[in-house]
Amino acid sequence: MRRVVITGIGTINPVGHNLEEAWENVKKGVCGIDFTKQMDTTDFKVKVSGEVKDYKPEDYLDKKEARKMDRYTQFGIIAAREAIKDSGLDMEKEDPYRCGTIVSSGIGGLITITDQTARGMEKGYEKISPFFIPMSISNMCAGEIAIDTGFKGVCESIVTACASGNNSIGEAFHKVRDGYQDVMLTGGTEGCICPMGVGGFTVMKALSTSQDPNRASIPFDAERGGFVMGEGSGILILEELEHAKARGAKIYGEIAGYGASCDAYHITAPDPSGMGAAQCMDMAIKDAGLDKKDIDYINAHGTSTHLNDAGETKAIKELFGQDAYKLMVSSTKSMTGHLMGAAAAIEAIFTTMALKDGFVPATINYKTPDPECDLDIVPNQGRQADIKCALSNSLGFGGHNACILLKKYED
Repeated sequence: MRRVVITGIGTINPVGHNLEEAWENVKKGVCGIDFTKQMDTTDFKVKVSGEVKDYKPEDYLDKKEARKMDRYTQFGIIAAREAIKDSGLDMEKEDPYRCGTIVSSGIGGLITITDQTARGMEKGYEKISPFFIPMSISNMCAGEIAIDTGFKGVCESIVTACASGNNSIGEAFHKVRDGYQDVMLTGGTEGCICPMGVGGFTVMKALSTSQDPNRASIPFDAERGGFVMGEGSGILILEELEHAKARGAKIYGEIAGYGASCDAYHITAPDPSGMGAAQCMDMAIKDAGLDKKDIDYINAHGTSTHLNDAGETKAIKELFGQDAYKLMVSSTKSMTGHLMGAAAAIEAIFTTMALKDGFVPATINYKTPDPECDLDIVPNQGRQADIKCALSNSLGFGGHNACILLKKYED
């Protein structure tokens, strides 16, 4: 099987507008959560979110093209352009049919759907934007990116709620590993901090109602009360190793394994036994041809909901046994909030950088221990550590579980 490496990274998220800024802030333990600015929260219980700070589409995109894109697509295009530039790919030297795109969104163009529904109710539904459909559908970001880059290979958008990003990265990894493509642009994007998005998750009692931004997204803390909505995008360029070496590409890290499973238990709640998530991690390790003892770090799904954090902790213990207590298990959602369909992609980027730089990100703003979540969550302070292999977990509504295994690159 062919080795697959990461040769380009792009991101825009609550802790940074590009890779360099975002990773520096993650290492410092900067909290990207604050009071929501893009919508009026006066009549909402939920007051905070993980917004992209000081975002102006015209700083990145032509005004005309930006008007034809929902916010989630804008983020995806911005991150994809950064990743392509970072990779140094020259499409004049590539076979475009060997270059593919798999980019996910858990919700898609909800802001456009909300805005155009209001317009239709006010002025009539034949007065809505002619771009309503292409702006709102969840596959359009992948399509826009393919058009923008000239990638003519496989083009897909996988929707598995908050596992979407890992399913996209994992499937893209297999496309390259198994010889179907040489280059894959993959990741996730989300932008649905709007009244319908916030309201929908609020009535499910899924969101934190804390009015302290530093005590809202608090994974594994006994006082956790729900997740914080985030927005942004993370994009990676995956490439077959010899193809990357032949063109002199820089290499951030290696992706070596992927696992996916379903709890088949409940539409929103994870299986409290943790068995589905445990099986998913085990699949990723076996897919990489490694042993459980090879894993040094897990970037946890760690959403800051009671059921997720307790269930994920149980899953890790189920798979690793007593060795679970030797692992570092942190949640970078403590800094970014939960980016839903983009979460896994952002976390794959942070995990790749953790392996490359030998630095494990912290679970910040941790204060009150929970006996159900008693692993080493790297509380409050990031840690220098020469880690070689890491898992990144994502779990989604519908019982979707997805896990990728990343390795420090060694020739």
